[in-house]
Amino acid sequence: MTDLFGDAASPALALARKWRPRAFADLKGQEHVVQALSNALTQGRLHHAYLLTGTRGVGKTTLARILAKCLNCETGVTATPCGVCSACTQIDAGRFVDLLELDAASNTGVDNMREVLDNAQYAPTVGRYKVYIIDEVHMLSKPAFNSMLKTLEEPPAHVKFILATTDPQKIPVTVLSRCLQFNLKPMPPALVAQHLGEVLEQEHVACEPAALNLLARAAAGSMRDALSLTDQAIAYGGGRVEAAAVEAMLGTVRRDYLFDLLDALAGQDGDALLAQARQMAESGIAFDAALQDLGNLLTQLALLLHAPGAVEASMDAERMQAAAAQLDAETVQLYYQIALNGRRDLPYAPDEFSGFCMTLLRMLAFAPGAANADRPAPVRVAPVARAEPSPRAAAPAAAAGQPPVPAPEVATRAVAAPAERATAPEPSAPSAPALTAREPAPQGAWDWLAVVAELRLGGMAKMLADHCELVSQTGDAVTLRVGEAHKHLLDRAYQDKLVAALLDKYGATLRISFEVGAAAEQTPQQVRTRIKEARQAEAVAAIESDPFVRELVDQFGGQIDASTIQPLGEST
Repeated sequence: MTDLFGDAASPALALARKWRPRAFADLKGQEHVVQALSNALTQGRLHHAYLLTGTRGVGKTTLARILAKCLNCETGVTATPCGVCSACTQIDAGRFVDLLELDAASNTGVDNMREVLDNAQYAPTVGRYKVYIIDEVHMLSKPAFNSMLKTLEEPPAHVKFILATTDPQKIPVTVLSRCLQFNLKPMPPALVAQHLGEVLEQEHVACEPAALNLLARAAAGSMRDALSLTDQAIAYGGGRVEAAAVEAMLGTVRRDYLFDLLDALAGQDGDALLAQARQMAESGIAFDAALQDLGNLLTQLALLLHAPGAVEASMDAERMQAAAAQLDAETVQLYYQIALNGRRDLPYAPDEFSGFCMTLLRMLAFAPGAANADRPAPVRVAPVARAEPSPRAAAPAAAAGQPPVPAPEVATRAVAAPAERATAPEPSAPSAPALTAREPAPQGAWDWLAVVAELRLGGMAKMLADHCELVSQTGDAVTLRVGEAHKHLLDRAYQDKLVAALLDKYGATLRISFEVGAAAEQTPQQVRTRIKEARQAEAVAAIESDPFVRELVDQFGGQIDASTIQPLGEST
């Protein structure tokens, strides 16, 4: 306890300084770098310049100091320095005369670098090698980099350079090509929590595993940050590290809150959802952190649904399994995207609570099946006798060169009439499109066009419907044909979505089959294309026949660019 809290004679050290690794064996999470350097030291294959990259707090400077001890240990160049000789103890204490640590953020100029390089020509004073550790080397100016190129490429035999940076992209390639580069990885949360437990056990500080997990996640891969947060948690908890105190200190969201939110979303319970949000507000939880943690939880759920072997063991395994059983993969992806967008839009909301509530309500509204759950039941209409089309209604269609639109037969479920038909003029009496095949074939295609327009489809399922042609309908059996050029659209997932939309609209008794045949000529896509081409041709003809336009062309020798003509009512 004296080491942790200190006394007047020996003040306490921060955990990050006290527990800094002194040898390769103590370094956590960087086995790939340790193995490469250890083998090089053992075999005597030493390079003159090393570049260590990685985020803050992963061990770059620590690794550089250990390497300096390996090079200058009095027992010889070794991968396991003794730690007790004069060179090792002085390097640990930071007063070894032949180890120069330079902060490039404070010494960015060319004069600073020239001073270092001038001293590099002299032999080491007490050690075997002069070791130059340049931290945050990417902060050096361009002239400073240029001044060190020659020395960095061919330094004296007694000089070793160890460069460290968090942003290697800013280092010139001429410097990168002269160094051996090692990338230090961020620490996984499980490893950080394990190390924190070992440190607190040595410090005789009581802790809860849940608290260590919270600290490990908050450190975001940095062991130094984790130890600094642990120092803060010890002070906050009065000598104990407990989950409740760590949550309050970090302002993080308890996983129970997040699972309760997912339960309310899965049950489509808006009242419970908002009640949970109000409870989180009363607890003083930061909603930006809440959305971040919710996105993290949804990521783990997606892994559990798609790759269970990639999910790390946690204390919430039972609740994770329960949440995965309630939500399908598509819903999890949707919630994840909404959580990301909600966190991005949070600064623009009237206040954080409103932005958080709107994000949750967006998840509730856009959840698959939410619209169908609130949709009123369709009105069933009794079958009526088939009505023959009136000559008055069929005349406009015939005049336009299109086949007349007959009154449709009534199917097993009545279908609401579309608001607007883009294919042909409406008959005098509005009638509902039916899912029936007629002769000639174009008439059946017009009906299928109206059906597709009413279906709630999107993406590739909508594209499949647009490239289908209604072949026949016998009772409840419906056959759709796709041309050879578009048979790749007959993916099982797209078929299922189209069939589900048809069953939802016309009844569950329909039996829908697909076939691949000769190029379909009456698909909705082709019909719309022909209509658009016809309207475009009419628009071009109208412009070309306009007297004022003809006069301009004749007087000024101009030409009409047909590609710039657009029918009225169409957007660019």
